[in-house]
Amino acid sequence: MSDQLSTDPTKPAQRMRAGSMTIPLMPWVLGAALLAVLPFIFTANSAITIMNQMAITIIFALAYNMLLGQGGMLSFGHAVYAGVGGFACVHIMNMDDFFAAIPLPVLPIFGGLMGMGLATIVGSFSTRKAGTVFAMISLGVGELIAACSVIIVAFFGGEEGVSGDRTYGLPFFGVEFLQQIDVYYLIAVWLMISAALMYLYSRTPLGRMANAVRDNPERAEFLGYSARWVRFYSFVASGFFAGIAGALFAINYEILTEENLNTTQSGIILLVTFLGGVGFFFGPILGAIVFTLVQTVLSLQTELWGFYLGIIFVLTVMFFPGGLAGLIMMHVPAMRLGKLGRLGVPYVKTLGAGLIGCLGAAALIEMTFHVRHASTGDHEMTVYWTTFDSHTVLPWVLAIGATLVGFGIARKTAPALAEAWNDANTPDGTAQ
Repeated sequence: MSDQLSTDPTKPAQRMRAGSMTIPLMPWVLGAALLAVLPFIFTANSAITIMNQMAITIIFALAYNMLLGQGGMLSFGHAVYAGVGGFACVHIMNMDDFFAAIPLPVLPIFGGLMGMGLATIVGSFSTRKAGTVFAMISLGVGELIAACSVIIVAFFGGEEGVSGDRTYGLPFFGVEFLQQIDVYYLIAVWLMISAALMYLYSRTPLGRMANAVRDNPERAEFLGYSARWVRFYSFVASGFFAGIAGALFAINYEILTEENLNTTQSGIILLVTFLGGVGFFFGPILGAIVFTLVQTVLSLQTELWGFYLGIIFVLTVMFFPGGLAGLIMMHVPAMRLGKLGRLGVPYVKTLGAGLIGCLGAAALIEMTFHVRHASTGDHEMTVYWTTFDSHTVLPWVLAIGATLVGFGIARKTAPALAEAWNDANTPDGTAQ
């Protein structure tokens, strides 16, 4: 950041060198290889559908991070750009003659252009200011377009939404995308393309200046950069990739409704991005993976999955503002010093005991919910794949005991973990 801000704006050569367009190949090669083999590991159609949703959420979260993480713009209505892009693609699916002349893999470009067009219009006035002003404008625009979804029925389809059929498109090298596995690889390719382009954008002078405008807009203005235009270009680029995510959603599910662009969806993508870590490029990827697994897998086990997700989010904001990515990167100094192994035993003692306490607390929550909301005479429930009578004393005693013992041991061993952490992050021979 200091190198970027010290660049002389009157010298174009320095301005171009300020952003490096290099890209490390190994993580991308490993990512592409993982995407290629995942369908052979998880072969069920339900698993492939979950992976499709996960990939779409990753693209959307990365697009949102272009605003929040790189540009410092908090948006409460960013789902409208993905939703409008998705609706545009569904309407293209319903244009029989036109859709039959284009291959399906090209369709996300139309969604991206639609999202970019809307972002250009909204960004022309919303990016004049940042902070609270921008956030409130984004909220108002989001509510406005969400309200239009039940008024402009011709485009949004009202409460029922708009559906289409992806198989009417021109076959792509003989592939008609009849199977979920075909759609998976289509989404995976667009995931790699979109992620690579967004990463490269973050390395350009414009992407670096978005960081500068986020941290110190007055100094960026002093160096000759327009904070407003930097925010505007970032906003438009983010709208483009959000539109691509919406188009892939339309291809995967073949239906778009008001839920795809309302405030709830915008809040979810904010949660996903912040949970993963807005300060790191790979943070939204982690957040999207965790959120999708909680939404799809945990929701099959409990009705209270949203409650647990809210607790995780609150704890992240309070204790780990860097998100999951920040939590991982905290261990880099210890790894460079070769002392990461010293944290193993303290982690097992403290975090293992804490996990037991969390499982006990979750069991108490589940039993309380069952007792309060189960139908009359329904005493049996299942927690952790164990069926028991929730109206007997023993399950409550075990759950309370696990909670108290687990959290008690974690609290007792926490000082030793803190000492081990300080030791692992201090070079040998350095005074304590």
